[in-house]
Amino acid sequence: MGVCHPLYADVVQPTHAGLTSMTEAPQQKPSQYDFNLMKKILRRPIIALVLGSGGARGYAHIGAIDVLEKQGIHPDFIVGTSAGSLVGALYASGKDAQEIEDIALNMKVNEVRGITITKQGFLDGEKVADFINKKINNLRLEQMKIPFYVVATELKTGQKTIFNYGNTGQAVQASTAIPSMFVPVKIAGLEYVDGGLVSPVPVDVARQLGADIVIAVDILQQPQYTETTNMWGLFNQNINIMQQRLSQIEMKNADIVIQPDIREKAHIFNIKERYKTILAGAFATQAKVNDIKQIIDQKSEKFTYLQNTIQKTQMVQ
Repeated sequence: MGVCHPLYADVVQPTHAGLTSMTEAPQQKPSQYDFNLMKKILRRPIIALVLGSGGARGYAHIGAIDVLEKQGIHPDFIVGTSAGSLVGALYASGKDAQEIEDIALNMKVNEVRGITITKQGFLDGEKVADFINKKINNLRLEQMKIPFYVVATELKTGQKTIFNYGNTGQAVQASTAIPSMFVPVKIAGLEYVDGGLVSPVPVDVARQLGADIVIAVDILQQPQYTETTNMWGLFNQNINIMQQRLSQIEMKNADIVIQPDIREKAHIFNIKERYKTILAGAFATQAKVNDIKQIIDQKSEKFTYLQNTIQKTQMVQ
């Protein structure tokens, strides 16, 4: 059984046989966590943190996590897609916001970028997988300190896939494989690409897993701020418009949506811009703290009332 948060010890379902090798490919399997049972044991609502896609704007997730930590707001599980899966993996492994920030600010180009020449892309994401696995000490998805779910897209069918077992780095590699840039990731005979294509802010996944409270961090580029005077800008704009529509549908189901103000295109390897983006995430989250606490209080009171009502009804019977 995987290493997990002490609170989860009584709500972990038996893991599947054969999950012994870190090299085993990531898989989508029934969750080992029963969040409905967890809710009853903990006697409170289940909180999910959803970290969305957005490329270099993903540094903003670190600022969001920092503020939530300092306010004593801790998720019961994390769902990440694309850039959100990368930051989410580090957080779910047990690292705090400061440790994640240190990793982000010290990340070197050659640690995560591998050039290749193929018909499917010019970047090889294997270095991304290796980078993540190294930083999390090779923890597998089912061993995370906080339950973690990675969203990717199966290329042939366009199906949304939620990886929750196996090789964490490879799951993140798949979730961050931007089509036409990164070579698709082959897993068990199927090819996977960026999860942001089908679920840029995966709120629905969190709800389906059993979250009562969903805090979503949306870092998508707003189409009105995208440069469209060149071919690359037009390519980005196509994705931005598609993702914007998809995310608006899902975010209606979130309790709290945090949207950092990141209008300028941040460069992933510029130290100054990395830090500015982290701060943008922190500022946006700080502005939502009172709303988050109010939602938690309201849903906690409702949960307690319902539990007490059920107990009274059972006593009468």
